[in-house]
Amino acid sequence: MTATSRPVALLAAGELLIDLISTDYADDLSATREFTRLQGGSPANLCLNLARLDHQTHLAAAVGQDPMGDFLVANVADTGLSVASIRRSPAPTTLILVTRSRAVSDFFPYRGADKDLRADQFPDDLLRKVRLFHTTCFALSAAPARATLLDAAARAAALGCRLSIDLNYAQKIWPDRVVAQQIVRDYVGHGALVKCSEVDWERLYGTPLTDAAAAVDHFLRLGAHQVVITLGEHGSVGGDGNILVKCPVRPVTVKDTTGAGDAFWSGYLSGVIDGYGLERCLQAGRAMAEIKLQHFGPLEAPVERARIYEATA
Repeated sequence: MTATSRPVALLAAGELLIDLISTDYADDLSATREFTRLQGGSPANLCLNLARLDHQTHLAAAVGQDPMGDFLVANVADTGLSVASIRRSPAPTTLILVTRSRAVSDFFPYRGADKDLRADQFPDDLLRKVRLFHTTCFALSAAPARATLLDAAARAAALGCRLSIDLNYAQKIWPDRVVAQQIVRDYVGHGALVKCSEVDWERLYGTPLTDAAAAVDHFLRLGAHQVVITLGEHGSVGGDGNILVKCPVRPVTVKDTTGAGDAFWSGYLSGVIDGYGLERCLQAGRAMAEIKLQHFGPLEAPVERARIYEATA
């Protein structure tokens, strides 16, 4: 089976959790008083967003044997996705406190079941059906998930699946930055598609991002296939070693920034899946991010794929 004929566009592996988002805008969690419960987790958001774009996707995650785990499994099932690869762990469901923000959200994790990923969730029979295997720094940050994901990713790459990673690194979830850099290097070296924000870069490498093109080149030298650096209000920059493309932002009314990066990457990967070039993929990512920024919480309705592929400056 060739990669383009595989029935599952994306296997997202990693955190499915509860986001408790402050009801009011706040700069930090100490200023918050009330929270709204929502389904969260970067791989889960990406998987569900691509499903909203009518791509066949599959989610591998772990939640607790508790009411919050029941809530999350029901949420996934309600979208029509399979829950066969969602493990029910004896650990409690992971919770993340998040500030509602128009810029960069503050957050604090209470981790539990999300770390409990196991090899039997990633059989070769599944990996052979998948075009893109995606995970995150959050998911790779703790055992036993780290070893499970690295093994699954290596097997997926060997079976002809393209890897993808969101470098959503934060020292509060992964204190050892040196180990994180090594794991990123190993994963990216399989020819991954890489998404890194300017905030991720500063957190992962301990220095401000001053040159997006140099950051693109850094990951390409590690073995990446394509790299996208997101720059907030300054748009995004993507490169593959042959071309470097800049994509500016457009003005939108921002209701919630949580999950905007996942929405961007879902649009971008949708373009990759559908065979578009780098510039159109960046524009598709921007279009999905704009849709999410104007919506509070996870996207709940289908998005016409043609809508994100409209050629715009």
